[in-house]
Amino acid sequence: MIEPIFSHAEPMLQVGNVAETVKYWQETLGFPNQWTWGDPPTHGGVSWHGAFIQFSDNPESNGKSHGESIWMRVSHIQQLYAMHQEKGANVVMPLARQPYGFDEYMIKDLNGYYIAFAAPASGKESKSETLPDSVKILGRRPTPVEYRNLFAAVGWANPLSDDILQKQLDLMQYAVVAENAENGEAIGCALLFGDGFSFYYVKDVMVHPDWQGKRVGTAMMQEISRWLNENAPDKAMVGLFTGENLKPFYQQFNFGTAYGMVRTIYQPNP
Repeated sequence: MIEPIFSHAEPMLQVGNVAETVKYWQETLGFPNQWTWGDPPTHGGVSWHGAFIQFSDNPESNGKSHGESIWMRVSHIQQLYAMHQEKGANVVMPLARQPYGFDEYMIKDLNGYYIAFAAPASGKESKSETLPDSVKILGRRPTPVEYRNLFAAVGWANPLSDDILQKQLDLMQYAVVAENAENGEAIGCALLFGDGFSFYYVKDVMVHPDWQGKRVGTAMMQEISRWLNENAPDKAMVGLFTGENLKPFYQQFNFGTAYGMVRTIYQPNP
């Protein structure tokens, strides 16, 4: 049996003036994309990434909707909150951490609808504004021993031998190692595979737990991004796999969500 697949949901709000509402959602709330239907418009909508809102001017329904709200999950909520404050949005609940584990604030729009913006409260937010002076970011491959030690430190399994690890590392287009300058210990790494022409893959971005929250991962990804900007051909694609909780971290390096599929090869036991 073929099951239905949902792509997204679009709330439809009853408004008195579609054109003014679309203008408000673009200029005050920042939604970049819009469409309208009719002249003057009686229907329209806005969108931003995965959020879609429709507006309808229906005389039979106008006046029947009061105080409804929309809850939107976002990334980089601090920057969005600052933008809405700067643009003069009517903030009726300031940004604050809620007991259910989200940072959240609420805006009342020009039609009286309440719009809540929320982001998961991360327990691994960076506690430092700058990289510690004792950390060096080097453009080099980790040794098999360094690589294995970082795997163990972050709780990942790697059963490969040192010979196979070295062959894997030799295939890198580029790699970054974060070193503790005081003792030369590798405290982080980020690897970049690729064909050198059209596709690159960021792999194994690891930071030792003792150094997490100190901008080590950010500095390594900045170096990976610098290398790609200077060496990757025009329109080359760069991919990575990550968990939902790290999505905001990689978005700051211009990675966006895209549809993809994955297959794992399981070979029969000898």
